[in-house]
Amino acid sequence: MEALRLAIQTRLGERMVSMSSMLVETVSINYEDFNESFLTCGTCLCVYDGSEHTPKLLPCSHTVCLHCLTRIAASQTREAGAFRCPICRELITIPRGGVPALPPSFLVNQLLDLMSRQRREVIPKCSVHINQELLFCETCDTVFCTVCTGGNHAGALPGCTEHTIIPFSIAIKRMSEILLYKANECISKLTQAQDSVSTELQRLDTAKQKCLEAVDAEFANIIAKVERRKTELHAAVNAAARDKKHVLEEQHALIEAEKNKVERECEGLQYQVEVRNITQRIGSLSDQLDAAVALSEPRENAFITSEFNHNDALANLEQALKAFGRVRSSTTLPSLCRAQLKDTAVVKLQTTVLVETVDYHGHPRNAGGDPIGAELGLSDESESQNQNSSVTTEVKDLENGTYEVIFRPKVAGRYALRISVFERPIKDYPLFFDVTEHNEPIKVYGHRGSGKDEFHQPVAVAVDDNGIIYIVDTGNSRIKVLDDNLEFMRHLTNEGLEGRSCTGIAISEQGLVVVNWRTKSVTEMTTLGDTIRSFSHNAFQEPIDVAVDRSYGHFLVADNGQCCVFVFDCNGKILFQVGKKNMFKLIVSVAVGPAGEILVAGSRIQVFSAKGDFTEEINAESKDKGRYGGMAIDSEGRILASRTEKGRTVIQVLKLGGGAILSEIDSHSSKLRRPSGIAVLPNEHLIVVDLGNDCVKKYRYW
Repeated sequence: MEALRLAIQTRLGERMVSMSSMLVETVSINYEDFNESFLTCGTCLCVYDGSEHTPKLLPCSHTVCLHCLTRIAASQTREAGAFRCPICRELITIPRGGVPALPPSFLVNQLLDLMSRQRREVIPKCSVHINQELLFCETCDTVFCTVCTGGNHAGALPGCTEHTIIPFSIAIKRMSEILLYKANECISKLTQAQDSVSTELQRLDTAKQKCLEAVDAEFANIIAKVERRKTELHAAVNAAARDKKHVLEEQHALIEAEKNKVERECEGLQYQVEVRNITQRIGSLSDQLDAAVALSEPRENAFITSEFNHNDALANLEQALKAFGRVRSSTTLPSLCRAQLKDTAVVKLQTTVLVETVDYHGHPRNAGGDPIGAELGLSDESESQNQNSSVTTEVKDLENGTYEVIFRPKVAGRYALRISVFERPIKDYPLFFDVTEHNEPIKVYGHRGSGKDEFHQPVAVAVDDNGIIYIVDTGNSRIKVLDDNLEFMRHLTNEGLEGRSCTGIAISEQGLVVVNWRTKSVTEMTTLGDTIRSFSHNAFQEPIDVAVDRSYGHFLVADNGQCCVFVFDCNGKILFQVGKKNMFKLIVSVAVGPAGEILVAGSRIQVFSAKGDFTEEINAESKDKGRYGGMAIDSEGRILASRTEKGRTVIQVLKLGGGAILSEIDSHSSKLRRPSGIAVLPNEHLIVVDLGNDCVKKYRYW
């Protein structure tokens, strides 16, 4: 039997070249035993080759031929995308390219190569020492001859024992195998890319066909409308001709009747001998002759024509057809598009993710129309804790290459937003973000003091139609004016603000209205602080808040001493009052709804019609557990009110008409202490006057 010298790499501790190297041990193995043990598939007992029985290396380290693995994978259908090793029964996952994409067994291929050559290959030798085989250091990537280098090689560190030395011939084979593996991987990736492009080409053909069918359908509809108009014009022509024909046929029949009558008159005329009869007939014929003259001209004409230039309809039709329909395509490349969260995601608040699209070259797109898909749900970690994890999303096309994905998360947790363009994922896929249940203020302005940016007992706030904010700074007897971004604008002073006792403010048609509990007066002033009018009422005891119904011009003054709300006209004339002591034990604030409703807050919120009739009570079940503070209502009928209960202060967003709590703004990292006034800003933001902290805070609330 022929003996084959097999090179097997082993890290031996012996120093065969130097202290810094390890060499490869060589052993002699019987040819037949070697062939049966190493080069034969243990499943089908066929010798490995380079085609049908290509040796494949499994993750469990066993080698099985490609033919057997294909058959096994096809038969084992219970484990989708996996099969079991026929030797150790370990579950093997099938890679994306299928069974052929499994890595080749480098060692078996190397042994096959050695067998095919039967040691007839040329062993690289040193050009100087022709009997000395070249060695290769895997650590330094260096080929060297031990004789030429004196037992060491360039780049080796003295005293280092970590370098791996193998024969250069084996290194060449190994690198060839690695090169082949990398090439196969590259081919596999390119095949996947080719398949992806082919799929997109098929989708393009389908989209083209759908567009052509849509064009055909629309123009068939236009043709149908044109045919319908043609039919209408035909009918009009026939109707006009029919009417004319009816008139002419009647005249024709009348002429025929007259003609017959004349013929009858002339019958036997030659046999008449009496002059009187002849004279009578002559007179009758004279009358008939006059009638014949009247019938000689047709009573109707034969004129019918069709006109198409009497107006601009044809020109408009041409213009409309030119502008009718359009073909729109897109150069967006989904894999380069990005998405980002615009604001902190808060439970029950509208949250927006901005999607920016770009083309193949990375240039931003400036046109919309791309089909954007968005699916939102809790991530895998959070979904197990909440089964109701899906969230409805809305995609808004901004028509400038950007899109907004709008949603309202139901619960706190970590969410995953999967955004796709043309049903292909974008770069940030999925987009992970956290949703918190704590609604933090967007901005805080002010602190205690008397300077420009300081407050001393701020108690009430109002916002005009332009978003300008007016805060009653009671301790400083002034009104501080801010813009909608809480930037200081100016201070207002007025005699109605004196005494450090002004407690309410509202917007009127002409400016501002304030109420002063100490002077028991209501003052209307301009937005520059000039007094327009001022009035009082002899029934006032403790007027603490004011609201204005701008639809009717009514001023509503809440009086905590009288436990009622007085309603005045704009000149201070009392109209009626709402409530009494048995109805209101405590009044904190009053507000006017979008339909003129009167809302009174205390331990509960009670709603009255614009005429003062009671309609509903909000949160009645908890009226003895806490109390409301500042209150406002937006144009959609949502009530915003501060509530303190069991030492916890929140801003509640309530539904007018039922009182359901839509959301809450809690006191988390920015504690609310005695929130005394609330006003609504545009874009669903609100301003809260935090009396305990001598500041104002801006929040999102919907």
